[in-house]
Amino acid sequence: MSETPKQPERDVISREEDEAWFYSDIVKDHFFNPRNFLADESAYQDAAQGIVGSPACGDVMKVWIKVDPTTRRITEMKWKTFGCASALASTSILSVMVTENGGLTLDEANKITPRDIVERLGGLPTRKIHCSVLGDQALRAAIEAWNKKAL
Repeated sequence: MSETPKQPERDVISREEDEAWFYSDIVKDHFFNPRNFLADESAYQDAAQGIVGSPACGDVMKVWIKVDPTTRRITEMKWKTFGCASALASTSILSVMVTENGGLTLDEANKITPRDIVERLGGLPTRKIHCSVLGDQALRAAIEAWNKKAL
């Protein structure tokens, strides 16, 4: 006789009793220990900036990137996010994704999708998927700003 797998305890209990939200350990780690968070914006005045917000959920993301002009690789990505745990974790993991292993090129970074972010986080509650889309959009806005500045 096989045992029924034990369900993880709910991280968030929604108002609808039939719905539970589960946050992966990766989401929790990036929420409680965010990577590349920008505390002092004055140090990044010359960096390309992207900002997006969602009136529907109240999340706002700012992203700053520094790019090596020769290789067009993102050497640094800093961010500030006003939002929920999913929004903060999404932006944090995105900053790791674009800078690890020497950094992605602008073209590679432009191809990152919300699905890539969610997969790297080990999933998000269905109602929180939109949070990963904001990071994707903020990064694209920063890339566009860098491209305009580089012309």
